[in-house]
Amino acid sequence: MEQTITSTTSKGLVIGLILVILALATYFANIRVDGPAQWIGYAVFVVGIIWSVYSFGKQMDYNSTFGNYFAHGFKVAALVTAIMIIYIVIFITLFPDFKEKAMDQARMAIHEKNSMTEEQMTQALELTRKFFMVFLIGGTLVGYLIFGALAALIGAAIIKKQPDKFVGDINQIGK
Repeated sequence: MEQTITSTTSKGLVIGLILVILALATYFANIRVDGPAQWIGYAVFVVGIIWSVYSFGKQMDYNSTFGNYFAHGFKVAALVTAIMIIYIVIFITLFPDFKEKAMDQARMAIHEKNSMTEEQMTQALELTRKFFMVFLIGGTLVGYLIFGALAALIGAAIIKKQPDKFVGDINQIGK
């Protein structure tokens, strides 16, 4: 009996939903996201991608290749990235005070470092305010895709690979 393969869409939706719930819990608990708390989300994301590659390998009876495992993990990571970008756009729209809190935290961080004059700080904060959404979406896109690619590589590297060329087609990239 052939086992059905859990789709990348299902795995991506589950991981994305977990990350959205985690992000909302962090926001409503007033936990600063520029500290260690931001790494919790990335850790959940990386573990989720590695888990998705592992479960794919298990469902395939390990009859696949490194490239197929990586492709499966990266597809999940790309979907989670898209979910998180959509979440950010909706979140910023519903909670515009988040932007002001982030700007205040940035102002305090600059003051602590004493690395800029008052004029330079004002210019930097105005630029950040003007392109806040672009910076947030760009950072999310780059960060999640980099961590997703690394997690997919790790998952593909550690999973057992026993492709049997005589049993079925091992070209499962489309799954």
